[in-house]
Amino acid sequence: MLITRAEKELLLHQRSRVIWFTGLPGAGKTTLGLALEKRLYQQGFLTQVLDGDIIRKGINSNLGFTIQDRTENIRRIAEVSKLLVRNGVITINSFISPTEAMRRMARQIIGSADFIEIYVSTPVEICEQRDPKGLYKNAHAGLIKNFTGVDAPFEPPQQAALTIDTSRFAIAQSIEKIMTLILPEITYQT
Repeated sequence: MLITRAEKELLLHQRSRVIWFTGLPGAGKTTLGLALEKRLYQQGFLTQVLDGDIIRKGINSNLGFTIQDRTENIRRIAEVSKLLVRNGVITINSFISPTEAMRRMARQIIGSADFIEIYVSTPVEICEQRDPKGLYKNAHAGLIKNFTGVDAPFEPPQQAALTIDTSRFAIAQSIEKIMTLILPEITYQT
């Protein structure tokens, strides 16, 4: 007999969900994801952060950046996230996931009740100024093709539970807004 998700959530005293950050490169998705993980850890929650750097160095190292590969990237991430949720883990995902179709697919795989979408809506001009890895610079120079925000589109979410512009709100302020949103969803109640 298998141990159920409910039994695992009881053991961990939390309800598992996927918090899915989406937005342009450099918008602050991973920065917020890591800050959220730290805050949740301090409050006794078990989490797992997934972001593009982690995933593309491992499970998705064989994928490129064509629309087909990007779709497969998001599909695999959603499947891994679903497994984590079934095991009671709060999963914090930071992925560009540039199209509404990709995010809809992820939501369907994970399940709408377990999927909390947060749109990091930082303007492209700010993202380009930040450019921590020099990706925008390389994309403008033609060294990177299909780069979201330069020569590949980004479709803003239609169903985001929360929208945060990291050029207007400090990390601490943003985390407070996120915590207000997710605490009722992840707090275990007997």
